[in-house]
Amino acid sequence: MDFSLSDDQRAIAEMADSVFRDYCTDERMREFDLDAQPFMQPLWQTCIETGLHALAIPEAFGGSGMGLTDLYCVLKAQGAGLGQVPLWQHQLAAACLAEYAADSQRQLIEQAAAGSALLSFSLQGMASSHGLGLRLTEQDGRLLLQGRANAVDVAAQANQLLLAVETAEGPRLVLLDPHSEGLELVAGVANHGLAVADVLCRNVLVAPAQLLPAAALPWLEQRAIAAVAALQLGVSEEQVRRTVEYVNQREQFGRAIGTFQAVQMSMADCHVAIEGLRTSLYQLCYRLDSGLPSDSEAFATRFLGTEAAHLIGHKAQHVHGGIGVDLTYPIHRFLYWSRYLSLVLGGSAATLERLGDWLANNDKLGWKYDLDENQNLC
Repeated sequence: MDFSLSDDQRAIAEMADSVFRDYCTDERMREFDLDAQPFMQPLWQTCIETGLHALAIPEAFGGSGMGLTDLYCVLKAQGAGLGQVPLWQHQLAAACLAEYAADSQRQLIEQAAAGSALLSFSLQGMASSHGLGLRLTEQDGRLLLQGRANAVDVAAQANQLLLAVETAEGPRLVLLDPHSEGLELVAGVANHGLAVADVLCRNVLVAPAQLLPAAALPWLEQRAIAAVAALQLGVSEEQVRRTVEYVNQREQFGRAIGTFQAVQMSMADCHVAIEGLRTSLYQLCYRLDSGLPSDSEAFATRFLGTEAAHLIGHKAQHVHGGIGVDLTYPIHRFLYWSRYLSLVLGGSAATLERLGDWLANNDKLGWKYDLDENQNLC
């Protein structure tokens, strides 16, 4: 198998790496911690100027029309820099509208591609034992939305939101104006610093055109899993890089702590977790870009991402010792990001349960070459 990127993808990765590393210095991260800004507005403007905000939006609407592998290159760089901008939320929401609501939302998608409108989405509740917190019901011929969606990324700053809701026909996506009558926003901040808001709906009127087809939800969720995994890969790689640099410099008992076997084994565990996530993510991006079914691959990638977030986050923090809990030292931000990324689409236990349900109803596994797509490999 050839995992190498194309020349164009390498160029995108290099540009994104330059953008995020130049802006996201430790000094700027400390300033962001104290400024109480919803996200990094100057960095977001740079993303718009360079086109990084619209890679996954189709060309017909003014975007670049690139695939998940291209977006992966950007999001990995964002994760390494801890860049606080809603890149994946914005363009995946726009791409989903382009795929399933192009006729009714063309102007909005074009505005998103131009950077004049900000979009976000939330799939909170898809992996929760309590189910979705928003319910769409029909009363007197009208569609009314009731309930609550918790911690929606940049909900107060977005022009439109895509939210997962429960309907009589099953879970669906609804496009909402965050300033709709009957909708209340309760602002907050995620543990890694990005602005979020709870969305409270009390008899919010929904037009039929705002309700996306049932197929839009799994389409968006699988791509969101790939996006979050790419961010996690970037976060974890940079966290390990900084940790290795630290343990090779920090001395105890007359020698660098990186020479201690326990520390070396911890770093080896981190490396294995990173490579497992990378391989699964490559496969998921390839399948999504190729239009292949990706249900089990998405769940597997999600599980590996949440496990890597927990293992690497805590081992890296542990080998830093007391300095790791000093908020003037930057390593704690990587742990905060990992915790956010490990929860935003459901944790490892919930993901394993969903993967188990899928396996119980599917008796074919791609690695056994029993899928139609693999018959030419036998």
